[in-house]
Amino acid sequence: MSRPVVVLAITGSIAAYKAPIVARLLLKRGARVIPLLTKSAREFIGSATLSGLTGERVHSSAFGEGVAGELHVDLAKQADVIAVVPATADTLARLAAGRADDLLTATALCAKCTVVLAPAMFPNMWSHPATQRNVAALAEDGRVVFVGPVLGEVASGDLGVGRMAEPEAIVDAIFSALSPRDLEGRHIVVSAGPTIEDLDPVRFIGNRSTGKMGFAIASRAKSRGARVTLVAGPVALATPSGVHRVDVRGALEMRAALAAALGPDLAGADALIMTAAVGDYRPRDTSPTKIKRDGKPLSIELVGNPDLLAEIGARRSGALPMLVGFAVETSDEAGLIAAARVKLTSKRVDFIVANQAADSFGRDDNRAVLVSADAAEPLGVLDKFTLADRILDRVVQRFPGAAT
Repeated sequence: MSRPVVVLAITGSIAAYKAPIVARLLLKRGARVIPLLTKSAREFIGSATLSGLTGERVHSSAFGEGVAGELHVDLAKQADVIAVVPATADTLARLAAGRADDLLTATALCAKCTVVLAPAMFPNMWSHPATQRNVAALAEDGRVVFVGPVLGEVASGDLGVGRMAEPEAIVDAIFSALSPRDLEGRHIVVSAGPTIEDLDPVRFIGNRSTGKMGFAIASRAKSRGARVTLVAGPVALATPSGVHRVDVRGALEMRAALAAALGPDLAGADALIMTAAVGDYRPRDTSPTKIKRDGKPLSIELVGNPDLLAEIGARRSGALPMLVGFAVETSDEAGLIAAARVKLTSKRVDFIVANQAADSFGRDDNRAVLVSADAAEPLGVLDKFTLADRILDRVVQRFPGAAT
């Protein structure tokens, strides 16, 4: 996917303070963000903040910038999505009426792309029949996607439906609008994060995986239309919008969760993308009480954990579910590819995403090589959401019957 352009239109609501967070998340996921401020929005947020974040000129007026009266046409042509964050009751009314008396409404009226609206207002305003008529009218035209509002406390302290959706949910909705729907009807299972094996109630054996790669794949798969089950080890990450999450701790718990998601004959999913860093060993015995230090050497007997992906690969008899493994190594690229090829064969998977530990754990980007039976494709350094799309592109291409 080429770098998408999002026109981020901010209107006059106290919730406007969250718009820079939306902008930052969009940039982090590879979008170009063009800020647009309405006149009333300037009372809540300054142009310097948005310009500094996005590196773009902030637009407020259709006049005084280039050819008078044509800025809305130019913005509408550039936009892959117009996102109104927040969208006030007055903005909804003006958009529903087809008004074009400021830069935002004129741009929206001129655009052919999807318009994502994130309403924010006092709960009584949201529930008012006039607002609901406007929402229905906008939804009916087929170009508008609503994200929120949600139940929560608004600026006045009142509790009700009217609070703007959280920035992460808004960004998910924007990228869903940008995404191809090439995984519609598919069930994708993703494992993510580390597994942890307990020594006693306070200590464990674990690894450095943060789960960011798996969560990015789950998010992008959902945006591309898939039903997604995310089996996650212990990580401090929010669940992607619309994704079914199953939390586990150790390798044996993850094995059981994957079995439930895939079904007894593996027919429950179209693909398994195994990003989880599953521990190779676990203690033979877990102490029910804290192991006390007594100054003497301590020996802990470890036993091998099952190789979850290899077990599934051995059981698979057909082309589905497609199996994607990950290989994290500390060797050079030649050694990395060689190790990936060994895993490709021993685990009986379709392809391996190979990366070095220093390039992956705890980072927002990754340097990866896609290794299949007939190729090794270096992808260079990509943010994890872009890498997630590259991986999903290969999955789509390899589905039986897919166009080549």
